[in-house]
Amino acid sequence: MRLGVRVCVLGSGSKGNSTWIATERTRLLVDAGLNRKETRSRLAAVDEPAESCSAILISHEHDDHIKGLTKLALDLQVPIYISSLTRSVIAWDSRLEAFETFSVGQKFVVGDIEVTPFSIPHDAVDPVAFTFEAEGVKVGLVTDLGYVPEVVKQHVQGCHCLVFESNHDLDMLKIGPYPWFVKQRVMSRHGHLSNRATADFLRTDYDGAAQVLVLAHLSETNNHPEIARLAARAALEGRRGGERAELHLASQSAPTAVFRF
Repeated sequence: MRLGVRVCVLGSGSKGNSTWIATERTRLLVDAGLNRKETRSRLAAVDEPAESCSAILISHEHDDHIKGLTKLALDLQVPIYISSLTRSVIAWDSRLEAFETFSVGQKFVVGDIEVTPFSIPHDAVDPVAFTFEAEGVKVGLVTDLGYVPEVVKQHVQGCHCLVFESNHDLDMLKIGPYPWFVKQRVMSRHGHLSNRATADFLRTDYDGAAQVLVLAHLSETNNHPEIARLAARAALEGRRGGERAELHLASQSAPTAVFRF
């Protein structure tokens, strides 16, 4: 049976981010914000063997993206793909030796998957989002950005599957429990996308090509799944040509379904 290209968001949010992208030959873990046990458990829950992992890719150095990295890389004995700037600001375990450095904007290949890292506006040293192409399928993974610049709009064109941030509801954030300086950081141009900002992108700049659209990195404190879903749904329905994509929400506590292409 042909397995095709498979995508599963294992977890998404401030407590840990990780996404599985797989073909018949290659399996990539993108970010390692869940601990080793939880990552293995969530992969097992969707019938994806952790031992088949080919590499771990890192988008940036924030703890919710690298918290489980050391133990996972040692456990799975796989290389870590990371930008040189991001690598330089992480304190590494001396047992980790298998690194592959990528440059932002330059494509590279892992197995049969072509990966394109591109810059995003976030308060990290060298943050990137990714697109992945294999077997005629294109997947976009875009989270942790304060606004949607032209480079993002261009790179996500033609995606069959798009995982895209919808972090917070502005009203909930403003009246919520965070200290003011944290609220300012989240709302800044190097923070996170609001539901409104994501809806604006979906309504005006998204090309409508995706079969599957996954809203990701939802705040458990400053958002609600149904608020995010309704904002995105209204934006998609308001597009010229209407809505085409299946709309899903990634969770902090459980993996999504495995999306197959």
